[in-house]
Amino acid sequence: MSKILIVEDEVELAHVMAKYLEAEGFDVHQLHQGIGVVEWVLQHKPDVILLDWMLPGKDGISICKEVMELAPTPTIMLTAKIDEIDRLIGLDSGAVDYVCKPYSAKEVVARVKIQLRISGRSICQSPLSTSQILVIADEHSVSFGESTIELTAVEFNLLNLFYQRPGKIFSRQQIMDNVYQDYRVVSNRTIDSHIRNLRKKLNALVPDQEIIQSIYSVGYKYQPI
Repeated sequence: MSKILIVEDEVELAHVMAKYLEAEGFDVHQLHQGIGVVEWVLQHKPDVILLDWMLPGKDGISICKEVMELAPTPTIMLTAKIDEIDRLIGLDSGAVDYVCKPYSAKEVVARVKIQLRISGRSICQSPLSTSQILVIADEHSVSFGESTIELTAVEFNLLNLFYQRPGKIFSRQQIMDNVYQDYRVVSNRTIDSHIRNLRKKLNALVPDQEIIQSIYSVGYKYQPI
């Protein structure tokens, strides 16, 4: 069972996040101040840490740096600091991801699962959880349960872009910048066509689930199942 540590001084917020993680079968522990966090990590060795920046006693940046030095652990920074310089400071401290408050608890759960996959650690799901979609980079394919579907290079790059940032809305311009890096001339219609083809394949893999969602007049996002 994967062990998740939540370090958050807003106790009610920590409790809500814990409930979502526990519903997915994770072993969740909570700490509500900065003092003692590093010692807890060294003793209990969590698989992922959800770490608030502003904590009483000791700040999250200092904690993250110490953890990375003494017991490297995938750490997701959860904070109200939204400026670009703050995100860079958080990531430079060793955090693998940075989520701004207010956030979706479901999105944070999805990000935790992504870090567990990346680190090769186990993902324990409750009996009520559905199987998870898995993007397989080496094969340019996507799997769900026992089924696997191959994707074209563009389809794979599209899905991987969404998959790495669940819940984030990407505009068509952002998709162009991230997916078509050979500087070819690409129209909005071309993007929509590739996404339509990707949706067909995903629907064949996972029927009755709208995994790539359209956000009217804005763009597209990936909705974890």
